Amino acid sequence: MPMNTKAQTEQTHSTPPAWVPRFAAFLRASEEAQAVIWDDAETELSVATIGDVDETTLRTALEATLSAATAAHDPANVPEAIDDLRLRRLPSQHLLEKKDYDEQQTRKWAWRKIPWPSAAEAAGLEDDEEDSEWRFLAMLAGLCALLGLAGLTVHLLDVGPTWLSPALYILAMISGGWDAAKDAGPNLLKGKLDIHFLMLAVAIGASFIGAFGEGALLLFLFSFAGALEHFALYRTRKEIHSLFRVAPKTATLLDPDTQQERLVPVEEIVSGDLLRVRPGDVFPVDGIVEGGDTSADESSITGEANPVGKGLGDEVYSGTHNLWGAVDIRCKHPASQSSLQKIIHLIQQARHMRAPSQRFTDKFGPTYTIGVLLATTAMFFVWWLVLGVPPFLNTDAGFSAFYRAMTLLVVASPCALVLSIPSAILAAIAWGARHGILFRGGAAIEGLATVKAVGLDKTGTLTTGDLHVTAVESFPPGREQDVAEMAYTLEQRASHPIARAIVAYGEEQGLKSRSIDAFRSLTGKGVQAQVGSEQCLLGRRELLMEGPLAKWIETLPEPEIGLTEVWFVHGELLGRILLQDQIREESAVALEKLRGAGLHVAMLTGDRAEAAQTVGEHLSVSEIRAGLSPEDKVEALQELRSTWQRVAMVGDGINDAPVLAAADIAVAMGARGSDAALEQSDVVLMNDRIENFYEAYRLSQRSRRIIRQNITVSLGTIVIMVGTAFFGIVPITLGVLAHEGSTVAVCLNSMRLLRGKRAMK
Repeated sequence: MPMNTKAQTEQTHSTPPAWVPRFAAFLRASEEAQAVIWDDAETELSVATIGDVDETTLRTALEATLSAATAAHDPANVPEAIDDLRLRRLPSQHLLEKKDYDEQQTRKWAWRKIPWPSAAEAAGLEDDEEDSEWRFLAMLAGLCALLGLAGLTVHLLDVGPTWLSPALYILAMISGGWDAAKDAGPNLLKGKLDIHFLMLAVAIGASFIGAFGEGALLLFLFSFAGALEHFALYRTRKEIHSLFRVAPKTATLLDPDTQQERLVPVEEIVSGDLLRVRPGDVFPVDGIVEGGDTSADESSITGEANPVGKGLGDEVYSGTHNLWGAVDIRCKHPASQSSLQKIIHLIQQARHMRAPSQRFTDKFGPTYTIGVLLATTAMFFVWWLVLGVPPFLNTDAGFSAFYRAMTLLVVASPCALVLSIPSAILAAIAWGARHGILFRGGAAIEGLATVKAVGLDKTGTLTTGDLHVTAVESFPPGREQDVAEMAYTLEQRASHPIARAIVAYGEEQGLKSRSIDAFRSLTGKGVQAQVGSEQCLLGRRELLMEGPLAKWIETLPEPEIGLTEVWFVHGELLGRILLQDQIREESAVALEKLRGAGLHVAMLTGDRAEAAQTVGEHLSVSEIRAGLSPEDKVEALQELRSTWQRVAMVGDGINDAPVLAAADIAVAMGARGSDAALEQSDVVLMNDRIENFYEAYRLSQRSRRIIRQNITVSLGTIVIMVGTAFFGIVPITLGVLAHEGSTVAVCLNSMRLLRGKRAMK
């Protein structure tokens, strides 16, 4: 959306809209976003950005702002809320922009459009709608059953007038076919034929030949299966939406000087803010505990059933519950980028990404429906004109041609086949979300079950990633403080586990942040910046082996096994920082389970060989590849694929993004995972629980088995019943029971996934 802000009307809206404070908070929290423009009808908005932008993070932040309930309309507070911004009234639009920009910069702005969420999405009402829908359908099915039984009773007892039994059956068919007619009507007007139309056509056709009872039975079972399908969807969405409901709306902001508390919307919280969270409250953002201690219930995010202790320096996650202690936490990043919002965003994506087999059934559905109608019509004439079967009247010799055609239409309808895949996929997504495993669509669920090998990063995956600084050295000795402060300054702009450890050390030691320019990341190697007139580097030993210090660095022994080193160079200032990591306690059991499931396990790490070998031996990893650059990891994965065909990769860092993109199934560690890793992932393991990879693999295999069972039952029923229907020996009642019975069986079978138990606790 190109625009010349200078030329726009600068009339300030006399009654500023209620969205202004929320968009103001969004602009303050984002360095890239410069302005927001939205229309009066609240149908879409556009955001102006400058420079390189992580669009996923930007959209997540905007969607979180849009999905929040509308702010209270209080114009008196708006000037204070946007004191550092400029609000302009445009024709049928509002423009909110930052003041501190050069007019020349507006020409470099890039505008991105974001659709406004529907009222149901913003209020989170989908669950309630699905709840009421399955209940309404169940009521219609129940009414259909009662009226049908009444018609059967009248017929068997031969009481009342002759028209009473058919009338009760017709009322039963109206109840049972109500929802089908509502769905089939709009499609029929568009020239589209679907399963609902087929069911109605059969019921009406059965009535024409006097089979009122069979028509009522068909529509009862069809409406009952529909109610069961919507109940399964309701259960699935209920599991998923439980995450949405725990999203906090407000936070208690703490003034570090006066200790005064102020309740603010969670959207206004920015990185670095100090918050107070009392017992029973929900943690509003991801943060680090700076005061107090407590335990957190993280089951809604990670699936961990037991409370997790939280003390000084521990990380807490948005959407988890503070159980017993009051704690002060320092916000790591805004609510829009929290662990909970990542989950919600990924689930929203997953629900719109279909599995390959589901896409296949979607494609053949309309063609199949037309084919069934044509085949049924053709067979009617074959039975009548070729085989001499009476067209409409049943005789002692057998059923009429029309009766047989109606039976064929019933048994050939693919209701169960169409439901066999999406019902299982949605149930698997729901179970995974409840247990800290996020599948980005059905393709990920089906694909993970087919892998034969898995590559694992070491740091942050097999190890905790919670590195801590054990020593700071300078060469020659005496300038350790300078090395530590420069490393602290550089790593404040990075997100790797090593960076987090150095930043935590710097904050603990009270180190000062220095002035740097032109910071950039050297993927897989380190970081670089300009200090004064000279470049400074922080990263792996290999950085020094490419310059004038190459011969000297070769004489310096490697650090002890178990320690990780990071080198710093700036002019004559040279030093290194030593860090230590710990192996995850759960890694050994998880890897043993994976090997027991028949998967080949390999470690692909950028760490040095000695450290990788130590971890590999402890975990009994047979294949270890160490010292790999991002490009080397991709090459190693390709070699694994040449042997094992399909390979999954588990990683967390920016340097893992290339190999994750190259893997058949990419698995990211969700809590510490970089945005680059999450963007490439098919599966996300929240709270960095490596044992959840085994749970994800096990769930994908269960889902695949259930999908195959569903397809076998549904397709097998169609084949068998169609085969017998051609010979005219199947009564329509049996056809109805077989067809709708398979549909009910498929839904119930898929719901078994919701009741699955964890294999590792």
